[in-house]
Order: sequence, then C-alpha cells, then structure tokens
Amino acid sequence: MFGQKKRVAEFEESRAGAASASAPPLAELLVVREMPSARSPQADNAESLVRSDLFRVIRSGVFASMNASAAVGKTREQMKPGVEQLVLEIAEREHLNMTMAEQMQIVDELLNDMFGLGPIEPLLADETVTDVLVNGPDQVYVERHGRLELTTCKFRDNAHVINVAQRIAAGVGRRVDESSPMVDARLADGSRVNVVLPPLAIRGASISIRKFSKRNITLHRMTQQGNLSAAMATVLKIASTCRLNILVSGGTGSGKTTLLNALSHFIDAGERVVTIEDAAELQLVQPHVVSLETRPENTEGLGAVAQRDLVRNALRMRPDRIILGETRGPEAFDVLQAMNTGHDGSMTTIHANSPRDGVTRLESMVMMANGNLPLFSIRRQIASAVHMIVQIERMRDGMRRVTRITELVGMEGDVIITQDLFTFRYDASAYSEEVKGEFECAPVRPAFAPRAAYYGLEEQLLEAMKP
Repeated sequence: MFGQKKRVAEFEESRAGAASASAPPLAELLVVREMPSARSPQADNAESLVRSDLFRVIRSGVFASMNASAAVGKTREQMKPGVEQLVLEIAEREHLNMTMAEQMQIVDELLNDMFGLGPIEPLLADETVTDVLVNGPDQVYVERHGRLELTTCKFRDNAHVINVAQRIAAGVGRRVDESSPMVDARLADGSRVNVVLPPLAIRGASISIRKFSKRNITLHRMTQQGNLSAAMATVLKIASTCRLNILVSGGTGSGKTTLLNALSHFIDAGERVVTIEDAAELQLVQPHVVSLETRPENTEGLGAVAQRDLVRNALRMRPDRIILGETRGPEAFDVLQAMNTGHDGSMTTIHANSPRDGVTRLESMVMMANGNLPLFSIRRQIASAVHMIVQIERMRDGMRRVTRITELVGMEGDVIITQDLFTFRYDASAYSEEVKGEFECAPVRPAFAPRAAYYGLEEQLLEAMKP
C-alpha cells in the first residue's frame, strides 16, 4: 500500500516538474484550456472557434495591423497570404499556442468576415444547402433535401449577426437598423434574404437566406427528380409556348419561384419581358429582359416604390409579357388588367393551398385595390385573365411535387369553373418516410387546345393528355 502511494506521488511530482519546465503564461493556459485542439463537429456543447480568446486576440491584432486603404479593391485570394503572415506574427508576439488546423481555420474566419458573411459563408458554398436560417448568434439551421438541420456554426455575439445583416442590406442600397428593423434584400449571387432585428426579434437578430441555385433548374430536370411527370412537363411547356397566363400557387418554400423560372425557359427569344419583384431572384435566360425591383421608403418616410407602381409603369414599356415575382396585394388588380389587355403569356406566383384558394385570394387582393367592384365583375375578370393554375407543394418527405394543374374554363352563373388536367394521388396504404403516389391524367380535352392548334402544338398536347 505504501509503495503504491509513493509511486503515485513520484508520478505527480514528475508531471508537475515537466509542466513547470515549459510553462506558458497564465493567459496562454486559459486560451489553451478554452480552445481544445481536437474538436468534434458534432459536439453540441463545444465552444465555437469564433468565441474563443485565441480568435479574439488574433482578430483584434490583425485588424489593428492591417492597412485598410491597401486592402480596398483586392480579392480574397490576394489578401490571404498577408492575413496568414499577420496571424503568425501575432501568435509569436503574444506567445499563443496554435495548431496548423486552428491557424487555417482562423485565417478562413477572418477572410469570411472581410469578404463574406462570417461563419455562415461555408454554408452558402455548400450546394446541398437550400436555406440558411440564423436565429440569433447561437443557432444556425440549414435545409438539406427538404429537411431542417441544426449546424455547429455560431456568431461571436448578436452585434456580429447585426453587422452581417447590415452588410447584406448595404450591398443592395438598403438599410436595416433600430428605426427600420426589417428588410428584404439579396446577395450578390441572387440569393434572397430577409432580416429582422431586435427588438422585433426577441432572441437576437434573425437572417433567413433562400439560396440561389447554381444549377439551371428546367422542367426536364424536375421530371428526372420526380417533381412532376413527363406528360405534365410537356403540357406546361406547351402552355408557356402558347402564351397562356399562368399562376403558380403554393406555400412558403414549396418551389414556386423555381417552377416559374423553369416555365420561363420556353418564352420566345424575340419577346420583350419585364419582370417585377420585391427582391430580384428570377433567372430568365432570354436576351431581352428588363428587371424592375421595388424600393422601400427612406428615413423621412418618402420615396417608396411599390409593386403596383412598377406594374403600372411596365404597361408603358411595351412588354410582350409581364412576370411578377409574387402577387400579394393590390397589384393583383393591375396584373389582371395587363393580362386582359394584350399581354398574354404573363406569369406570377401566389401563396395558396389549392387552385380554388388561389382564385379566392386573387378576389380578396383585387378588392384591396378597388373595393367598389362587385364580386361578379371581379370573378369574370379573373376567369378571362388567368388560363392555368399550377399547384406545387413541399410534402412531408421534403420533396417538392406539382400536385395539380388546373384550367380556368369560364363561368357558370357567378361561379368560376375549373377542370383539373393532372393530379398527384398519394398512396395512403403505403405509409412510409417517403411519400408514394402517382401523377394521374384526367380524361378531358384541355380548354386551350384551340390555342395550341394556333401555335401548331395541338397534336403534342393531345398526345400528352392520353391516360
């Protein structure tokens, strides 16, 4: 027993002596204790690198030593060697222990702060990520394959989140602060951004980014992914080519804008297209496209330009088609007027759970613009203007599917008559994580068949509609 105690004491004494022989300063011990060299990315309780004293000391030293005027106009790759040299010099001067992996990570974080969006920059480069959702400095979610996942990314503090949000807004000439705590903006690559700051966002600044798809999504690719059937893609292609007025309906994040982009591929290259959006995100491939974007009011409460103003102005710009990113207010009245006055082939999106709900929402929005119009007159205008409603839905398995293609075929009394051309029927008997079902074709003749004949596409249309 005594021999065992003696060996333990000798071991503790030798370990203490070895530690004192090369003992770093107290501050260094604190840094090393807070910054473990081996860190699992799945560790939920692990301290993020951007919160460590090591990063704080190096970051302060780098920005204090850097010549801001010399960095203007330089790219990330041009600045990287200089930042790496500064990090090494500061680590030597402050006697900071740092592994090579930590050094590379710190350099990347500093460059992300200078040229990107801080800790979420790698998420924006990840092609599998479709949405980035920042809920304050401690919580960052992403959407992959239709499902939300919590990441290990963290900001330094709430001020860091606000700084990134203000940089995004400033990039498109907008502002976000306490007096204007909400803003819609976009990134340089076209990704859509919404920002809400405290005190409206109680748990810290919120940033929601809908990423711009680097892949060119077409109806053919959507068919391969199972978003719709080949027959549905053919009918939608013919509908766009025949200049039908199309309404894409669906919930938030269901893929309405993606489908609208896919439909726009079949617009003739000789047509003049005017797009109107709150935050520009449409990706039209035609050579003759004029893109318009709304503008919020300034600090004096003046200078706001709404979608309705842009729609009215677009009518004076000699457009062949008008594409409205989303109809959500009184501009619905002007859009219907445009569709009824020679601008066939116009398209827009709307938030609704079904084609019938979409029609009801249109009625409500037209009433917002002109409450004196009788309901019968509004319905006649909708039935005359809108030819087709395409319903898309994000299902519980994360897959976006076109669940219904519906035609508006006219009125019977004061009721708008519709007919479904295609419907997605899910198999309730085969319940699993993946939604199973099939796209069914209705045994009807499309009401726009005469229009397709005018464009020489009637045979293709009837062939696609065969059950």
